[in-house]
Amino acid sequence: MNVYEVKSMAQRLEGNAYPGRGIVIGKSQDASSAVAAYFIMGRSANSRNRIFTEKNDAVYTEPFDVSKVEDPSLIIYAAIRKIGRNLIVTNGDQTDTIYKGLAAGMSFDEALTSRCFEPDPPNFTPRISGLMTFADGDFTYKMSILKSGDEDGSFCNRFGFHYVPKAGLGHFLHTYVCDGNPIPTFQGEPERVSIPNDIDAFTQEIWNALDENNKISLYVRYIDLATGKETSRLVNKNK
Repeated sequence: MNVYEVKSMAQRLEGNAYPGRGIVIGKSQDASSAVAAYFIMGRSANSRNRIFTEKNDAVYTEPFDVSKVEDPSLIIYAAIRKIGRNLIVTNGDQTDTIYKGLAAGMSFDEALTSRCFEPDPPNFTPRISGLMTFADGDFTYKMSILKSGDEDGSFCNRFGFHYVPKAGLGHFLHTYVCDGNPIPTFQGEPERVSIPNDIDAFTQEIWNALDENNKISLYVRYIDLATGKETSRLVNKNK
């Protein structure tokens, strides 16, 4: 096994009907851009009734058909927010927890100590989070997964990963290994993936590789490290 092996997102997602929600953070091949991507999937009607919207540099999950919303608590949240030189990306309302923690002078890891996995037995969906911090024409990034330590959800295990970016390399963290009942949670370190220079190519690669029945929305942002200019792509299955 080569622990340094880098695969494309298409290869990582191939044949996987349900990796759940996923975060990718890394640097483009030409080292010019910081890159973040986030996608959501769903099996139930409640989960599938969603879209991404972008407002004031933030990205939100919102209901596609408000009349069909059953339980908004775990499906409606701010997925991406900015604070100072930081960009937060998560799969739940811990985005706001991290935002408030950073505003109060806490670190990314400290802010997340107040949270644990989602209260959705028997799956106990992990909370996955990422933080990009920009300075001096470059950035560093951190990722976190909070997951149940047993099948009863009796305690929370916390795993953090801190990265120095490398051109063409990203890390992919997702909530589930694959489909199942209960759904098996992600195992090990974030997976190493290749990051191309072109945002449209990367967006299409991810979207086309996600399972057609279960994919819902995808958001990709490229940030020019020299100028700070942001370019984004947003794809919703529900239109």
